[in-house]
Amino acid sequence: MRKFLPQIALALMGELFRLCIGRRIDWRKIFFFGVIMTLASVLLPNIIFPYTLDTWFFSPSVTIFPHAIFNGTAHLSETVNGARVEQSHLVPAAPVTSVNASTNLTQFVSVEEEIPAVTLEEKLQSNLSEKINILEEEKILSSPLPFLASPPPPPPKRYVSPPHLQRGLWSLPPHEALVYAKKAIAHAPPVTDVPNLYAPLFRNISVFKRSYELMEQILKVYIYPDGRRPIFHQPYLRGIYASEGWFMKHMEGNRQFVTRDPEKAHLFYLAYSARQLQKALYVPDSHNMRPLSIFLRDHVNWIAAKYPFWNRTHGSDHFLVACHDWGPYTVTEHEELRKNTIKALCNADLSEGIFSAGRDVSLAETTIRTPRKPLRYVGGKRVSQRPILAFFAGNMHGRVRPTLLKFWQDKDEDMRIYGPLPNRVSRNMSYVVHMKSSKYCICPMGYEVNSPRIVEAIYYECVPVIIADNFVPPLNEVLDWSAFSVIVAEKDIPKLKEILLAIPMRKYMQIQANVKMVQKHFLWNPRPLRYDLFHMILHSIWFSRLNQISLPSA
Repeated sequence: MRKFLPQIALALMGELFRLCIGRRIDWRKIFFFGVIMTLASVLLPNIIFPYTLDTWFFSPSVTIFPHAIFNGTAHLSETVNGARVEQSHLVPAAPVTSVNASTNLTQFVSVEEEIPAVTLEEKLQSNLSEKINILEEEKILSSPLPFLASPPPPPPKRYVSPPHLQRGLWSLPPHEALVYAKKAIAHAPPVTDVPNLYAPLFRNISVFKRSYELMEQILKVYIYPDGRRPIFHQPYLRGIYASEGWFMKHMEGNRQFVTRDPEKAHLFYLAYSARQLQKALYVPDSHNMRPLSIFLRDHVNWIAAKYPFWNRTHGSDHFLVACHDWGPYTVTEHEELRKNTIKALCNADLSEGIFSAGRDVSLAETTIRTPRKPLRYVGGKRVSQRPILAFFAGNMHGRVRPTLLKFWQDKDEDMRIYGPLPNRVSRNMSYVVHMKSSKYCICPMGYEVNSPRIVEAIYYECVPVIIADNFVPPLNEVLDWSAFSVIVAEKDIPKLKEILLAIPMRKYMQIQANVKMVQKHFLWNPRPLRYDLFHMILHSIWFSRLNQISLPSA
């Protein structure tokens, strides 16, 4: 078609010429009409569109920052087909600088426009004026701007291994990766200031930081899909034993640490609930827990027969998480489960021969009243608003609480020690308000050594006073509990007030401030956050697994 266009054009011109010669069309009118159209095509665009079409339709959008508007460095503009057109006239290409002294963020906006030629004198004058403008702008940026909020600090950067090292870690067999991690932790570089971590809370902040980073880079967990609900794979998220349910919920919903290929796993999770096991199998008032341990024994034997991974290590790379008081007793019928498996237990009692320090992990016992809002009551009052020296209220069971009441109930106004909180007291001040209004919260053991009051005290920013011999506090392998709590021997209950008053106010304020700092490590967030309780428990299990690895001799 394109090759016939010249012929068609010649034919039309010839026909037009023939008509003009034949006087059928006045050629003078055609000439006059052509002149008018030519002038219109030249003059009208300059009148209606003072800028070139590429400026109107093809110039990129200009982003004006809100703080630049507040500072008077930008003017309001209208948006036309995705381009911002200033009310005065478009300027040549120039940087638009946001007034933010901390970041000096600069965005360059290019606008194509013909720049007329200028003389040398005009160039020198322009350069001088530009330098003056730059000096004035630097003066503005360096001056305080009270009307502008200070910019937020940049987010902390995670340690990321070089890509070649990261690929190497992923390609290592599980055991070799663990050997590498243990060597790297043994040679962890010393650090004192770590973003989002407070060094005085930790036994060794350098070791924890390096271990946590390697966990994020290396650890893969395989979750056995076997087991029927509700004993398996059904987390219970309410009450004082909710920790095992929240860990199960977050672990089974995790994508970073969970793998579907057991050959790549460094740890194997037995996702059962000790509380659900007790509800399903325990006969009330029978005082017989053996059916529970037999059930778990048979389940582990089934796992060992179906998969090769248990027998490969005799269960030493497997772990379970149980917060119910009877959690330790559910493993007694299986020898390897009891001696080799890593057990994260709220009932971390060294005296019974089941919990083993260095292999097993002390699990925080947390009271969750509203699963949809697990952090609903978190927070406390200032030190000046805590008039009560010490507070405790709870049921009378175990060996410690009756002794506590014997020496301190109704004996001293500063020591608010009760059994169940009386109605006459709770009408004026609830249990939670008592904890938020006390300097020290007494956390005596109950039937077992653990107590949910320890974490409750941390939630309410009250210094916990732990009274339980042979108890290993939660996350004890990494946290230094002397920095944010007071531990009192059971035999020293008669001297409890004397012990608390002997702590200087300056020391108390430091401990109480540390309670606030450690709080983040004991929170169950709806979605797990770095360094929260889910990650801290997982790190303790990872750290325990590394402790079992023997490094080859030099």
